[in-house]
Amino acid sequence: MGKNSEPSKGHVRSNREIWNVWADPSSNDLGAYVESGHKAWREDQPLWGIFQTPESEVGLLRDFKGGDVVELGCGTAYVSAWLARRGGNPVGIDNSPVQLSTAASFQKEFELDFPLIFGNAESLPFKDESFNFAISEYGASIWCDPYRWIPEAARVLRPGGQLVAFGNSVLLTLCSSWEDGSSAAESLRNSQFGMHRFEDTSDKSVEFHISHGEQLRLFRSCGFEVEDLIEVEPSLGAEETKYSFVDLEWASKWPSEEAWIVRKK
Repeated sequence: MGKNSEPSKGHVRSNREIWNVWADPSSNDLGAYVESGHKAWREDQPLWGIFQTPESEVGLLRDFKGGDVVELGCGTAYVSAWLARRGGNPVGIDNSPVQLSTAASFQKEFELDFPLIFGNAESLPFKDESFNFAISEYGASIWCDPYRWIPEAARVLRPGGQLVAFGNSVLLTLCSSWEDGSSAAESLRNSQFGMHRFEDTSDKSVEFHISHGEQLRLFRSCGFEVEDLIEVEPSLGAEETKYSFVDLEWASKWPSEEAWIVRKK
Protein backbone atom coordinates (compact mmCIF):
# COMPACT_ATOMS: atom_id res chain seq x y z
CA MET A 1 0.00 0.00 0.00
CA GLY A 2 1.26 3.52 -0.80
CA LYS A 3 0.93 7.07 0.51
CA ASN A 4 -1.62 9.79 -0.08
CA SER A 5 -0.83 11.36 -3.42
CA GLU A 6 -2.22 13.74 -6.00
CA PRO A 7 -4.78 12.30 -8.41
CA SER A 8 -3.36 11.15 -11.72
CA LYS A 9 -4.67 9.63 -14.87
CA GLY A 10 -3.89 5.98 -15.37
CA HIS A 11 -5.41 4.39 -12.27
CA VAL A 12 -8.20 2.85 -14.37
CA ARG A 13 -5.66 0.99 -16.51
CA SER A 14 -3.37 0.00 -13.64
CA ASN A 15 -6.30 -1.32 -11.59
CA ARG A 16 -7.57 -3.25 -14.60
CA GLU A 17 -4.18 -4.85 -15.13
CA ILE A 18 -3.74 -5.92 -11.52
CA TRP A 19 -7.31 -7.23 -11.23
CA ASN A 20 -6.85 -9.28 -14.39
CA VAL A 21 -3.92 -10.93 -12.60
CA TRP A 22 -5.70 -11.37 -9.27
CA ALA A 23 -8.79 -12.81 -10.96
CA ASP A 24 -6.86 -15.30 -13.11
CA PRO A 25 -7.13 -18.79 -11.56
CA SER A 26 -3.76 -19.76 -13.02
CA SER A 27 -1.86 -16.94 -11.33
CA ASN A 28 -3.59 -16.26 -8.04
CA ASP A 29 -3.51 -18.75 -5.19
CA LEU A 30 -5.34 -21.44 -7.18
CA GLY A 31 -8.14 -19.06 -8.12
CA ALA A 32 -8.97 -17.51 -4.75
CA TYR A 33 -11.33 -14.92 -6.24
CA VAL A 34 -13.00 -17.49 -8.43
CA GLU A 35 -13.56 -19.71 -5.41
CA SER A 36 -14.91 -16.93 -3.20
CA GLY A 37 -17.13 -15.65 -6.01
CA HIS A 38 -18.54 -19.12 -6.59
CA LYS A 39 -19.26 -19.50 -2.87
CA ALA A 40 -21.08 -16.15 -2.83
CA TRP A 41 -23.22 -17.12 -5.83
CA ARG A 42 -24.42 -20.16 -3.88
CA GLU A 43 -25.53 -18.10 -0.87
CA ASP A 44 -29.22 -17.39 -0.33
CA GLN A 45 -28.56 -14.70 2.27
CA PRO A 46 -26.01 -12.02 1.33
CA LEU A 47 -22.80 -12.08 3.34
CA TRP A 48 -21.00 -8.75 3.22
CA GLY A 49 -17.35 -7.83 3.22
CA ILE A 50 -14.17 -9.55 4.21
CA PHE A 51 -15.64 -10.97 7.42
CA GLN A 52 -18.81 -12.19 5.70
CA THR A 53 -21.27 -10.36 7.95
CA PRO A 54 -24.86 -11.47 7.25
CA GLU A 55 -27.37 -9.12 5.66
CA SER A 56 -29.61 -9.67 8.69
CA GLU A 57 -26.98 -7.87 10.82
CA VAL A 58 -26.01 -5.16 8.32
CA GLY A 59 -29.19 -4.23 6.46
CA LEU A 60 -27.79 -2.93 3.19
CA LEU A 61 -30.82 -4.24 1.28
CA ARG A 62 -33.47 -3.42 3.86
CA ASP A 63 -35.18 -0.91 1.54
CA PHE A 64 -34.60 -2.82 -1.71
CA LYS A 65 -37.85 -3.37 -3.59
CA GLY A 66 -36.63 -4.59 -6.96
CA GLY A 67 -36.54 -2.55 -10.13
CA ASP A 68 -33.62 -1.63 -12.37
CA VAL A 69 -30.28 -2.12 -10.65
CA VAL A 70 -26.67 -1.33 -11.50
CA GLU A 71 -23.71 -2.89 -9.69
CA LEU A 72 -20.69 -0.62 -9.98
CA GLY A 73 -17.54 -2.70 -10.10
CA CYS A 74 -19.37 -6.01 -10.06
CA GLY A 75 -16.39 -8.37 -10.12
CA THR A 76 -17.82 -11.88 -10.29
CA ALA A 77 -21.33 -10.32 -9.99
CA TYR A 78 -22.55 -12.21 -6.93
CA VAL A 79 -24.23 -9.07 -5.58
CA SER A 80 -26.13 -8.72 -8.87
CA ALA A 81 -27.15 -12.37 -8.54
CA TRP A 82 -28.48 -11.74 -5.02
CA LEU A 83 -30.49 -8.77 -6.28
CA ALA A 84 -31.85 -10.68 -9.28
CA ARG A 85 -33.18 -13.35 -6.92
CA ARG A 86 -34.89 -10.58 -4.96
CA GLY A 87 -36.81 -9.26 -7.93
CA GLY A 88 -34.25 -6.85 -9.35
CA ASN A 89 -33.19 -6.38 -12.96
CA PRO A 90 -29.45 -5.97 -12.54
CA VAL A 91 -26.71 -4.81 -14.84
CA GLY A 92 -23.13 -5.43 -13.78
CA ILE A 93 -20.25 -3.25 -14.97
CA ASP A 94 -16.59 -3.93 -14.27
CA ASN A 95 -13.14 -2.77 -15.34
CA SER A 96 -11.66 -6.30 -15.54
CA PRO A 97 -12.44 -8.60 -18.49
CA VAL A 98 -11.19 -11.58 -16.48
CA GLN A 99 -13.63 -10.89 -13.66
CA LEU A 100 -16.47 -10.53 -16.18
CA SER A 101 -15.50 -13.83 -17.81
CA THR A 102 -15.76 -15.54 -14.43
CA ALA A 103 -19.13 -13.86 -13.81
CA ALA A 104 -20.41 -15.09 -17.19
CA SER A 105 -19.38 -18.66 -16.35
CA PHE A 106 -21.32 -18.46 -13.08
CA GLN A 107 -24.37 -17.16 -14.92
CA LYS A 108 -24.37 -20.28 -17.08
CA GLU A 109 -23.80 -22.59 -14.12
CA PHE A 110 -26.57 -21.06 -12.00
CA GLU A 111 -28.88 -20.34 -14.96
CA LEU A 112 -29.26 -16.68 -14.09
CA ASP A 113 -28.79 -14.20 -16.91
CA PHE A 114 -28.33 -10.42 -16.80
CA PRO A 115 -26.13 -7.95 -18.73
CA LEU A 116 -22.41 -7.81 -17.92
CA ILE A 117 -20.63 -4.77 -19.31
CA PHE A 118 -16.93 -4.03 -19.62
CA GLY A 119 -16.52 -0.44 -18.51
CA ASN A 120 -15.57 2.06 -15.85
CA ALA A 121 -17.87 3.43 -13.16
CA GLU A 122 -16.26 6.84 -13.56
CA SER A 123 -17.79 7.07 -17.06
CA LEU A 124 -20.94 4.99 -17.22
CA PRO A 125 -22.41 4.00 -20.62
CA PHE A 126 -26.01 4.53 -19.49
CA LYS A 127 -28.61 7.20 -20.07
CA ASP A 128 -29.62 9.59 -17.31
CA GLU A 129 -32.11 8.22 -14.77
CA SER A 130 -31.83 4.59 -15.90
CA PHE A 131 -31.86 2.85 -12.51
CA ASN A 132 -33.79 2.63 -9.23
CA PHE A 133 -30.89 1.24 -7.21
CA ALA A 134 -27.09 1.31 -7.41
CA ILE A 135 -24.66 -0.64 -5.27
CA SER A 136 -20.95 -1.16 -4.90
CA GLU A 137 -19.33 -3.62 -2.52
CA TYR A 138 -15.55 -3.20 -2.79
CA GLY A 139 -15.94 -2.16 -6.42
CA ALA A 140 -16.22 1.46 -7.43
CA SER A 141 -16.50 2.27 -3.73
CA ILE A 142 -12.73 1.88 -3.28
CA TRP A 143 -11.24 1.40 -6.77
CA CYS A 144 -12.69 4.49 -8.46
CA ASP A 145 -12.19 8.17 -7.78
CA PRO A 146 -15.21 9.26 -5.69
CA TYR A 147 -15.21 12.69 -7.33
CA ARG A 148 -15.90 10.92 -10.61
CA TRP A 149 -17.97 7.82 -9.86
CA ILE A 150 -20.40 9.29 -7.32
CA PRO A 151 -21.59 12.05 -9.71
CA GLU A 152 -22.02 9.33 -12.34
CA ALA A 153 -24.07 7.20 -9.94
CA ALA A 154 -26.25 10.23 -9.24
CA ARG A 155 -26.69 10.85 -12.95
CA VAL A 156 -27.93 7.34 -13.78
CA LEU A 157 -30.23 7.03 -10.75
CA ARG A 158 -33.86 8.08 -10.96
CA PRO A 159 -35.22 10.58 -8.42
CA GLY A 160 -35.77 8.66 -5.19
CA GLY A 161 -33.22 6.04 -6.23
CA GLN A 162 -30.87 4.62 -3.62
CA LEU A 163 -27.09 4.17 -3.65
CA VAL A 164 -25.29 1.76 -1.32
CA ALA A 165 -21.49 2.01 -1.09
CA PHE A 166 -19.62 -0.55 1.01
CA GLY A 167 -15.87 -0.72 1.60
CA ASN A 168 -13.01 -0.16 4.01
CA SER A 169 -13.64 2.29 6.83
CA VAL A 170 -11.92 5.63 7.16
CA LEU A 171 -10.43 4.48 10.47
CA LEU A 172 -8.88 1.39 8.89
CA THR A 173 -7.40 3.55 6.14
CA LEU A 174 -5.82 5.85 8.69
CA CYS A 175 -4.36 2.93 10.67
CA SER A 176 -3.06 0.99 7.67
CA SER A 177 0.45 0.73 6.31
CA TRP A 178 0.44 1.78 2.67
CA GLU A 179 4.09 0.81 2.20
CA ASP A 180 4.51 -2.76 3.39
CA GLY A 181 0.93 -4.07 3.56
CA SER A 182 1.23 -5.07 7.21
CA SER A 183 -1.85 -5.44 9.38
CA ALA A 184 -3.62 -2.34 10.70
CA ALA A 185 -2.03 -0.82 13.78
CA GLU A 186 -3.70 0.30 17.01
CA SER A 187 -2.52 3.83 16.26
CA LEU A 188 -2.93 6.34 13.44
CA ARG A 189 -0.38 6.03 10.63
CA ASN A 190 -1.78 8.41 8.03
CA SER A 191 -3.09 11.95 7.89
CA GLN A 192 -6.83 12.47 7.58
CA PHE A 193 -6.42 15.88 6.00
CA GLY A 194 -6.12 15.56 2.25
CA MET A 195 -6.78 11.81 2.17
CA HIS A 196 -7.89 10.71 -1.29
CA ARG A 197 -5.64 8.52 -3.43
CA PHE A 198 -3.57 5.63 -2.04
CA GLU A 199 -1.18 3.63 -4.17
CA ASP A 200 0.16 0.18 -3.36
CA THR A 201 3.87 0.50 -3.97
CA SER A 202 4.29 -3.23 -4.61
CA ASP A 203 1.70 -3.79 -7.35
CA LYS A 204 0.75 -0.22 -8.41
CA SER A 205 -2.94 -0.71 -7.67
CA VAL A 206 -4.74 2.46 -6.60
CA GLU A 207 -7.48 2.83 -3.99
CA PHE A 208 -9.51 5.91 -3.07
CA HIS A 209 -10.63 6.85 0.43
CA ILE A 210 -11.89 10.22 1.66
CA SER A 211 -12.90 11.45 5.10
CA HIS A 212 -16.45 11.30 6.42
CA GLY A 213 -16.84 15.06 6.24
CA GLU A 214 -15.67 15.17 2.65
CA GLN A 215 -17.88 12.22 1.78
CA LEU A 216 -20.92 14.00 3.23
CA ARG A 217 -20.21 17.15 1.24
CA LEU A 218 -19.69 15.15 -1.95
CA PHE A 219 -22.96 13.25 -1.58
CA ARG A 220 -24.87 16.47 -0.94
CA SER A 221 -23.25 18.25 -3.88
CA CYS A 222 -24.45 15.39 -6.11
CA GLY A 223 -28.04 15.67 -4.90
CA PHE A 224 -28.04 12.82 -2.38
CA GLU A 225 -29.56 12.71 1.07
CA VAL A 226 -27.65 10.55 3.54
CA GLU A 227 -29.90 7.95 5.17
CA ASP A 228 -27.34 5.93 7.10
CA LEU A 229 -23.68 5.28 7.76
CA ILE A 230 -23.26 1.71 8.99
CA GLU A 231 -20.05 0.80 10.79
CA VAL A 232 -19.80 -2.96 10.44
CA GLU A 233 -18.82 -5.25 13.32
CA PRO A 234 -17.90 -8.87 12.53
CA SER A 235 -20.40 -11.44 13.73
CA LEU A 236 -19.77 -13.72 16.67
CA GLY A 237 -18.00 -16.71 15.22
CA ALA A 238 -16.44 -14.77 12.33
CA GLU A 239 -13.17 -16.23 11.07
CA GLU A 240 -9.85 -14.76 10.03
CA THR A 241 -9.55 -14.06 6.32
CA LYS A 242 -6.89 -14.39 3.64
CA TYR A 243 -6.33 -10.62 3.74
CA SER A 244 -3.25 -9.41 5.60
CA PHE A 245 -4.20 -5.74 6.04
CA VAL A 246 -6.54 -6.31 9.00
CA ASP A 247 -7.12 -9.14 11.47
CA LEU A 248 -10.23 -10.19 13.33
CA GLU A 249 -8.98 -8.89 16.68
CA TRP A 250 -8.59 -5.38 15.26
CA ALA A 251 -11.94 -5.49 13.44
CA SER A 252 -13.68 -6.63 16.64
CA LYS A 253 -12.57 -3.42 18.39
CA TRP A 254 -12.96 -0.84 15.62
CA PRO A 255 -14.91 -0.77 12.35
CA SER A 256 -12.80 -2.06 9.49
CA GLU A 257 -15.71 -1.73 7.06
CA GLU A 258 -18.49 0.79 6.60
CA ALA A 259 -21.46 1.35 4.31
CA TRP A 260 -23.10 4.57 3.18
CA ILE A 261 -26.78 4.45 2.25
CA VAL A 262 -27.90 7.56 0.37
CA ARG A 263 -30.91 8.52 -1.74
CA LYS A 264 -31.23 10.84 -4.71
CA LYS A 265 -33.56 13.73 -4.03
